[in-house]
Amino acid sequence: MFYSVRHLTKFHYASAVSESVMEVRMHPRTDNSQRCMNFHLSVSPRCRLFSYRDHLGNQVHHFDIPIPHEQLVIVAESLVEIPPGPEIPARMAPEGWAELDALARDQDCWEMLLPSEFITPTPLLEEIRQQLNVCRRDDPLSVLRQLNEDLYKTIEYVPKSTKVDSPIDEALRNRKGVCQDFAHIMIALVRGVGIPCRYVSGYIHTRKQDSDRSGQNASHAWVEALLPHLGWVGFDPTNRILAGERHIRTAIGRDYADVPPTKGIYRGQTASELIVAVRVSFSTEPPPLDRELPVPEDWSMLVDKVAEPPSKSALQQQQQQQQRKH
Repeated sequence: MFYSVRHLTKFHYASAVSESVMEVRMHPRTDNSQRCMNFHLSVSPRCRLFSYRDHLGNQVHHFDIPIPHEQLVIVAESLVEIPPGPEIPARMAPEGWAELDALARDQDCWEMLLPSEFITPTPLLEEIRQQLNVCRRDDPLSVLRQLNEDLYKTIEYVPKSTKVDSPIDEALRNRKGVCQDFAHIMIALVRGVGIPCRYVSGYIHTRKQDSDRSGQNASHAWVEALLPHLGWVGFDPTNRILAGERHIRTAIGRDYADVPPTKGIYRGQTASELIVAVRVSFSTEPPPLDRELPVPEDWSMLVDKVAEPPSKSALQQQQQQQQRKH
């Protein structure tokens, strides 16, 4: 399976800002489950791009625009091949828990077992843990499959019901959220029973025959859990499916704080508007690598506007993270 992805991000400022510093995580991963055949990143105003690979193998691009500008436009284009994955059984042997504990001790995955910025125990999390009977019963795979199904039924998918910096309690209290919330809640519950679990950001190719609840023209998030004999297995609680050939992975981390598509700050005091559009195209044959991806005539059909600027706490957090890097 081959997928062409075009991801547009536009920051519009009410008045010119004097400088922007940004990190971008939109480069699809190349590993055992997929291969990024081509990637191109365009930024306007034009600037020099740099990149590095973080400790989890994510490709991170970064840049600095030190001139006044009223908007910042980022377009990421990629071509990804995803071969058929291994078949995942319905359950594991009863000794799966003991094998899992041995695997977790041998693997360097301790950070996928501990609390993180968006994954912290709360009374509301404990309440849903008891409601859904998330504990060491049966075998690890059976528990994960059931939880993937139960979260889909328990929490309503409502676009824009939470923000990127919303704690899991907001979705738990209202019983509604977006893919990021589904992923965070599942990770918190899974780590609570000693299964290493990580956050995955990327895209999903939606089809008419599927009952996906996540939007077809947006980025997506799901989780991966480490299991004996199977490795890292993807679960998509937003759509109650296993992650497979339709899921395109860009980055993995402890939670969303490790893998946002864009993270940065600007110098200036002004309001900003964020516009995001994603298009994922599918083909059974690889398109020529030297062919440019088609430019849509009207991005407005794909645009998801965020009317309000990022929260003050999110901006302060981003600024602190940038300051620690200098």
